Amino acid sequence: MVVLQNLLLLFVFAIISFGDLILAAGGINNEDVDRRKLATENPGFISIDCGVEDDYFDDATGIFFKSDKDFISSGENHQTSPEFDFNNNQFGKRYKTLRSFPQGRKNCYTLKLEQAKNNSYRIRASFSYGNFDGKNQAPKFDLYIGVNYWTTVEFSFTRRFYEVIHVFPADTEYVCLVNTGSGTPLISSLEIRPSNYSTSGTGSSALINMGIYDLGSDAGQQVSVRYKDDIYDRVWYPAQLPSSVPFNTSLDIDIQGSGNLYKLPAEVLRTAVQPSNGSKSLTFSSSFNSDYEYNVYFHFAELEDLGNGQLRELSITLNGVKYGPVTLEYLNPLSISFQKLRIEGNIDFTIDSTIESGLPPILNGLEFYQLHQFQLAPTDLSDVDAVMSIKHTYKINRDDWQGDPCLPKEYSWSGLSCRFNSTPRIISLNLSASKLTGEIPPSLADLQAIESIDLSYNELTGSVPEVLARLPNLKVLDLSGNNLKGSIPRSLKDKSDNGSLLLSFSENKKSCPKDSCEENNKKFIVPLVASIVSVLALVILVSILVIFYRIKRRKQTEVVNTTASKKEGLLKSKNRPFTYSEIARVTDNFKNEIGVGGFGKVFLGHLNDDTPVAVKLLSSSSKQGYKEFQAEAQLLMIVHHKNLVSLIGYFKDDDNMALVYEFMSNGDLRGHLSETNKTVLNWKQRLLIATDAAQGLDYLHNGCKPPIVHRDLKTSNILLTESMQAKIADFGLSRVFSTDSASYTSTCPAGTVGYLDPEFHASGNLNKKSDVYSFGVILFELITGLPAIIRISAEDSINLLQWVSPIIQKGDIRNIVDPKLQNDFNVNTAWKAVEIAMSCVLPNSMQRPDMSHVFAELKECLALEIALGRNDQRVQNEMTRLSNSMEMTSLEMESDMFPFAR
Repeated sequence: MVVLQNLLLLFVFAIISFGDLILAAGGINNEDVDRRKLATENPGFISIDCGVEDDYFDDATGIFFKSDKDFISSGENHQTSPEFDFNNNQFGKRYKTLRSFPQGRKNCYTLKLEQAKNNSYRIRASFSYGNFDGKNQAPKFDLYIGVNYWTTVEFSFTRRFYEVIHVFPADTEYVCLVNTGSGTPLISSLEIRPSNYSTSGTGSSALINMGIYDLGSDAGQQVSVRYKDDIYDRVWYPAQLPSSVPFNTSLDIDIQGSGNLYKLPAEVLRTAVQPSNGSKSLTFSSSFNSDYEYNVYFHFAELEDLGNGQLRELSITLNGVKYGPVTLEYLNPLSISFQKLRIEGNIDFTIDSTIESGLPPILNGLEFYQLHQFQLAPTDLSDVDAVMSIKHTYKINRDDWQGDPCLPKEYSWSGLSCRFNSTPRIISLNLSASKLTGEIPPSLADLQAIESIDLSYNELTGSVPEVLARLPNLKVLDLSGNNLKGSIPRSLKDKSDNGSLLLSFSENKKSCPKDSCEENNKKFIVPLVASIVSVLALVILVSILVIFYRIKRRKQTEVVNTTASKKEGLLKSKNRPFTYSEIARVTDNFKNEIGVGGFGKVFLGHLNDDTPVAVKLLSSSSKQGYKEFQAEAQLLMIVHHKNLVSLIGYFKDDDNMALVYEFMSNGDLRGHLSETNKTVLNWKQRLLIATDAAQGLDYLHNGCKPPIVHRDLKTSNILLTESMQAKIADFGLSRVFSTDSASYTSTCPAGTVGYLDPEFHASGNLNKKSDVYSFGVILFELITGLPAIIRISAEDSINLLQWVSPIIQKGDIRNIVDPKLQNDFNVNTAWKAVEIAMSCVLPNSMQRPDMSHVFAELKECLALEIALGRNDQRVQNEMTRLSNSMEMTSLEMESDMFPFAR
């Protein structure tokens, strides 16, 4: 032990005595140490050279640059062509490399800083194309800061940077490059610097750099001043004002004084301009985009020792707004700002000397910033942290799982849906068949707004965490097809039993079929007691069965003696086969024909208690046959939802087949929207009908397993109850088919002209996104009052989407909405409805939203309608109804393939 201690002391002595020699031998010298120390002395600095493999210290700028590989997981590294090398010491070598993004629409850098939340930072993104791909064509793409649009990057073979001052809404922020179809996005460097410029104190606005000028410097220089001279690493370009002359000093400026509010570097303040030819005014005029407000900063420092108590006094007039007079003190900085300036195309200013001063005005530095109002707030931070934890736990490497999960909407992460209120929340997570391994992470319980979780058909192990029962809004939990073990926690099973949770736990080979797992090593007394109890229970059960058997025989005897009229009372029983004579009696021998459906004719009937029903009788010429009929009947027997037309019963024999539905007294939606209908649906009713139909279709797509695709959705298949509640009809005629990703239940009709997915002609397939397209057409019919195919003349007609698209582009909402409403609608909710409809009818089916998202958006639209004051008791009742969970129905079936109700 003593020997070891002596060796340790000797080693420490050697390090102290020969430290410099050891560091040098290892390739490390004092200069390297000083450089790294300098890098750590810049708190808040993040300097990323995109496209390099290793970190490095840049001697020219005194900045330590990191490779971008720790900030982004996508993209490719490249070097610019040698002929485009940019030799400028103050920008170092960052323009020699770049990272390009040929894959994915949105690629995001993750910027994480300690205690960054609610603090202001200057973010500088630099770009150099440098013909890296040999195509001689620079790209054009969009740049986002967080969830909000920043700017469009557009350049040729030049190098340029874009700069924004932005308040971080959290300790983590994102800079995203979005491919807009005009070339592959790329980036050369990304720099983040702390800033003391105010953007109104919140993350809702940002300052876009429009120009930072060091006046009076040598205009022949490429760059005048930046870090290390400027502690905030602003880039000051040399410039002069028209009709001005420069002058400067070599004396020290009091940059530590209270007058240096914006911490300008002495190098900028030592130079200035003043009017030429003895003029008493400095003038400037330049055009700016009048769509925005602007901040303008004027920086002064007196450079002449005037003596004799003489002071330079001046005033500033900016776009008609006068400030001053102000007096400059020798070698003391002074900054004056004009904020939130509204302009009409130009920024004009004049700096005049006062009559009392008699000295010409001067100006040392000038800054212009464009004020942008950021409208979108990022996704709830707890949701982001939770889904990020899930991403890292399962090592999910999807191209689009970058940046904010929910926003921008068109670039939200695949496999999840969000509710877009003031703060977006994640309401659905679908990671089915995603090859996930490991246990179910407890971080799922942090998704407090989640309504649906689908982790089915992965390779998950371990037990089901009980914390999932604490999710207040969870309505669907699918854990089937994994390797989970143990039993379902009692708290989750209770929710499933009371109908508030649709729980799927099948095909887990290691799980227990009972409520709890029985231990294999039970003591002998436990099975003995169980056996005794079982025998007693069996004796009691046999006794009860004997009693019920006698009662049943007595009742059967009574039934035999009842009259035929009492037999007819059985028609009130639902979900059972009818005989032909019963169907004939119900319809009064098929006297009252009320329409023609996919089967054939539809007749009005009445059950024994006068309950009205609709009877669909299969015609002999129908394309549907016996098997299709059986599928329809068996399917509808178990599909129950308040927004789907219910099956009461069915009938079949060798020659005839029929279905008995609930009767919808207010007919179909198309009839109510037609020009011949005297009663006009008001705007609130239309939103309610749209929301009802969306919920019904969402149930078919996402509440049934396998999903049911309607394939012939149209306004004539949207039926209305006496209270104007909408229900979807004719979603039967089902047969099972498979795709690569999932099994679906598809209906036989192949769509209707005007509602048919444009991709059907190319693929010949109809799927869930085809239904979404049809629903978008229906929504446009509700908005416009027009049919899907508009007849212009006896020979000519036009598609509704062809009619409405150019009017939408003009922004003329009042010519879009049904004129029968006589402008009695809210413009905001009308535009929102139009936006929802447009998203549904996008030509590319991959870009269309899921029906769960459409339903959520329509609920928001309806809520907005109420919030804006267009309210009545019917709407309040409907909103209460819609805010409740989707109906839960417990079903027991022998088949492995049937719709699950949620």
